[in-house]
Parts: sequence; structure tokens; C-alpha cells
Amino acid sequence: MNILSIQSHVAYGHAGNASAVFPLQRMGHEVWPVFTVMFSNHTGHGAWRGPIFAGNVVEDVITGIEDRGVLPECHAILSGYMGAPEIGDAILGAVEKVKTANPSALYCCDPVIGDIDRGIFVREGIPEFFKEKVLRQADIITPNHFELELLTGQKVNTLKDALKAVRTLQALGPSKVLVTSLIRTDEHSGVIEMLAVGEQEAWIVATPRLEFPYPVNGSGDATAAVFLGKYLETGDLKASLEHVAGAIFALFEKTWATKSRELQLIAAQDAYVNPPQQFFATAVHN
Repeated sequence: MNILSIQSHVAYGHAGNASAVFPLQRMGHEVWPVFTVMFSNHTGHGAWRGPIFAGNVVEDVITGIEDRGVLPECHAILSGYMGAPEIGDAILGAVEKVKTANPSALYCCDPVIGDIDRGIFVREGIPEFFKEKVLRQADIITPNHFELELLTGQKVNTLKDALKAVRTLQALGPSKVLVTSLIRTDEHSGVIEMLAVGEQEAWIVATPRLEFPYPVNGSGDATAAVFLGKYLETGDLKASLEHVAGAIFALFEKTWATKSRELQLIAAQDAYVNPPQQFFATAVHN
């Protein structure tokens, strides 16, 4: 499959495209990465260097790809952190171009806004941009627990709450939703869950919860990429959920064992193809 991935990038460590591209390539997909920023390292370190690219720069790169006549061969668009609404407009413009050339192409959006530990960490106007524009265009959206609550305005404490919030998101556009870090009061505190919901089905899977002394930057980017990659291969929501749960847990285990501030993305590479541990998803009913 050919995937156009429009995201931030870091030279050192793994976040944005530096977290998403390699797992997809390791799974056998061709990736066309377009960078929205080029930073020395992810911002979780507190200091970084490098430029933020203007929306017209991103548009120019995408036009150059279009000039090659290859957009009909693009099977999916993947996006993550949007530094400004103008970057978002450039991404949605790319989605429109790809879908015009290939109507069966999927747009998978990781709506990076914030998390439970840090709250909102994007610029003013970005959450509203996701709500008002992006959700209408996305086929797949991959919010974490915090982003699910923010985008829907609903508090999520139980599985019933989560399913209700996901259905609210689906009513706005995306047919498939992957909640990447569900933590609820009606489940054991030693696990973390992922919830995948389609139009006629819903599945949940739990993995052991590893406690890190700091946020694991870039993990959501890898999660969205691996899930999209597997879904493009199989078209099977349950199988894609089980695969990404096993792959990302293996990545977390490698990172936790080394006590590294950076994801051990390369060391865990075999897990993207064959997760060493299988986690089984169970059906969720309304």
C-alpha cells in the first residue's frame, strides 16, 4: 500500500513521522512522508531547535507529488500533530486531492490535542479546527482518552460512556474510531485499553499498564500508523485492534526496560510484523 503521511518530524528520537514511517515500512508499506516541522528532538524535552514549515510549503511538496501522477495509487493519508490551522488546511487539501484521484483512499487522522497528564498542548484554535473541519473529512480517527472527552464534550468514566462518546464522534464524520488509551472506573487499574468501533461493531482489548516516569512522546503516532497499516492489509477491525495492541505493548516493554526517554522504535521492529504476545479483543454491545 502507498500511504501519504503528513506530520511533524524530529532528527533525534521518535515522534511524528519519525515514529510513524518506519513501522509502516517495516510492515511492507510504501510511505510518502511530508514534514510539517523539522525539529532537533520532540518537545517533551522542553527545548528544541528547527523550523516550522508554512502551510504553503507543505502544499508545494504535495503538489510536487501530484505532478508525478501517482495520487491515484495512494491508498491512505495519515496525519498527526497540526502546528497551526493553516497546516490543517494544507492537509485537508491533500486529502481532497487524493480522494479525487482515488475515491477509495482512506484518511486516518490522529487528532493530537493533549493528554490526561499535560492537558491541552496545542495552539489555540486547533481543537476547534478538528471539531469543525477535520472530523467531517476523516474516515478513521484515533483519539486518546483525553481527546475523546474534549472533542465530544462528554466525560468518559465507564465503557458505556466511552461507547456513547465514540458514537457522537461518528455522527460528525469518521466511520471508524480507535480510542488509544482508555482508562475507566469499571475496569482493573492495572490495565490500559484500546477501543475500536466501526459502524456495526465494537471491540475492546486490554494490555498491562506500564508506569513510566515521564510521558512517552510519539507513542500515539506509532499506534495510529500500525493500526492503519494493518487495517489496510486486512479490512478487519478486530484483527487490526489485536495486532496494534500486541505491537505497541512490545514497543512499550522495550522502552520501559531500557528506561529511555525515547521510544525504542527500532529495537521493537519485529513486533510491527509479528507481535510477540497476542491480546484478544472482546465484543462490546450497546
